[in-house]
Amino acid sequence: MNYLVTRENWGGDTGFAVRLLEHVGYSALAVFLALLVAAPVGIAIGHSRRGANTVLSIAGALRALPALGLLTWLAISLPRGATLPLIPATIVLVVLAIAPLLAGFVAGFDSVSRQVVHSARAAGYSEAQILTRVELPLAAPVIIGGLRSCVVQVIATATVVSFIGLGGLGRYLIDGLAVQDYPRMVAGALLVTALALVTDLTLAGVQRFLAPRSH
Repeated sequence: MNYLVTRENWGGDTGFAVRLLEHVGYSALAVFLALLVAAPVGIAIGHSRRGANTVLSIAGALRALPALGLLTWLAISLPRGATLPLIPATIVLVVLAIAPLLAGFVAGFDSVSRQVVHSARAAGYSEAQILTRVELPLAAPVIIGGLRSCVVQVIATATVVSFIGLGGLGRYLIDGLAVQDYPRMVAGALLVTALALVTDLTLAGVQRFLAPRSH
């Protein structure tokens, strides 16, 4: 704990503050890109109710991918360049983020009663109105639950990007292990845990806020 509360360790280019911002940056980029892919696919499948089982199977398979192994393979296989470390790291995190997001969208739409949808359609709602005024508001709490799972998984997994030379909180684990500096490793692990916990609690609050509104 002394390493974590020492003021000098929070400043400078390699201090906790900079590494924390780097970690948040990698995670936010991955979640944003994953949303660009998962949201339209999940909404299309959820609204049509077709192919849901296939998507959930694929999502389950993506969760089982070994992040470090995939990261190493991409780092070796992709063409080298100035931004090379960021490219394979982002690909790995996006692949891992898509799985819980897709599952969240599909499960969210599946939680909406078909009778409600049929009633809206019988009342003259267009498909776009059913999607935006009925299904998405009712599915929002479950979708946010998928986002919670996605963000926590990405934050925890983003530590491995330090293995190929990037920054983030994983640097304390990699660099600490190299010199057997265990206090540094513990400090890094505690910060990753705290970041994931705070983010999860924040999204849990958003989920609770949306639940009564959707009902």
